[in-house]
Amino acid sequence: MYTGIQHLHSFLAYILLAIIIFCIIYAIVKVVGEKQFTENVRKVMLIGFIAAHLQLLVGIILYLISPVGLSHFSGEAMQDTLSRIYVLEHPLTMLIGIILISIGYIKAKKPGDDARRFKTIILYYGIGLFLILIRIPWAVWP
Repeated sequence: MYTGIQHLHSFLAYILLAIIIFCIIYAIVKVVGEKQFTENVRKVMLIGFIAAHLQLLVGIILYLISPVGLSHFSGEAMQDTLSRIYVLEHPLTMLIGIILISIGYIKAKKPGDDARRFKTIILYYGIGLFLILIRIPWAVWP
């Protein structure tokens, strides 16, 4: 079961990265073209929001059942670089990135200036993506 969830988490990560990058590019194109923030735009951003939360859910499950996750949390694990990444840095940074994506989506839903709404998406999704990218364990990621 552990291996299956680990592979699902890695597979969903590729999908999440593609969706978030698409959302950012989509918002940039819309703001440059001075388009309106329509219901269809909101739905595109919702897909990124849902993908991030789905990945978070699978990540939490993996963290709880993984031998290098919560059960490995100790002062000794903090001294080892790879253990520290799995136990603390990766989950915490990913959580912050997903929180930023959530804040961006929620703020952009509020009525107001369309350009401001697109810029909110670009800013929050962009910072969230940056945080996600810097804490992916690239050396062991399939």
